[in-house]
Amino acid sequence: MKKVLVTGAHGLLGQSIKSYQNQFLNYHFFFAEKDKLDITSKEKIKDFVVEYSIDIIINCAAYTNVDGAELASKKADELNFQAVKNLAEVAKSHEVSLVHISTDYVFDGNSKVPYLETDDLNPQNVYGVTKLKGENILKKINPNNSIIIRTAWLYGEYGNNFVKTMLKLFSERDCISVVSDQIGTPTYAMDLANTILQIASNINCKNVEVYHYTNSGFCSWYDFAKEILMLTKHKCAIKPVTSINYPTEARRPKFSLLNTEKIQYEFNIEIPNWKDSLNKCVGALEKSEE
Repeated sequence: MKKVLVTGAHGLLGQSIKSYQNQFLNYHFFFAEKDKLDITSKEKIKDFVVEYSIDIIINCAAYTNVDGAELASKKADELNFQAVKNLAEVAKSHEVSLVHISTDYVFDGNSKVPYLETDDLNPQNVYGVTKLKGENILKKINPNNSIIIRTAWLYGEYGNNFVKTMLKLFSERDCISVVSDQIGTPTYAMDLANTILQIASNINCKNVEVYHYTNSGFCSWYDFAKEILMLTKHKCAIKPVTSINYPTEARRPKFSLLNTEKIQYEFNIEIPNWKDSLNKCVGALEKSEE
């Protein structure tokens, strides 16, 4: 049985992984949030890994407040870069596999076709810069049997995310405005969690490999919001607006599609369409409110 440390356990992806723990009996899980394990301390990571004989680390911890990172670059750097450096060094020293989660924000969003893992990287905001630094240091340290999974537009039943925000707004307002000129793929955290757990014990690489994972299909945030509304009984009107009319602290990529062929081919996995997964998520959220 593989012993698995999941960092960022109280976050969206961490909690999604936790919900699968009784279905993956080949793993013994250790779920750690910052109050249990400070991953900005290399010594504390090492002590934890040694004490519990960890075989695999799944790093879901990150500073993910994209706008907040513009004003808190030091904190973003600590979690998105320094902590990754610590995890990578411990993983290498103690022969632990590392699955690190990254983001579409390492790209500039100017492509017209889905990004490959090998495409040029050019982040446009502090969050993206710190996540790229994390990727680069992991590749440089290069622990065996370790991978980077880039994802995008993550949502689910836990934490704060677009779907839960929309459902709240639908119940409070008669009309909302949503950006219509940013294109990507909504990704259900439960689908990503399931994939991570399927492949984590089958990673076999000498150099850090990069993979992309999102659900299949694509849409704008406006289309995403309309689909959420269609799955509910709310009557809220949704108006499309352009990014220029919805200013934010951080610059967002206009195009966030990721090519997922590599992870599908190498690990023989099937990826659900975003609309099918959204239907499951909205159903789960509505059931939880009954």
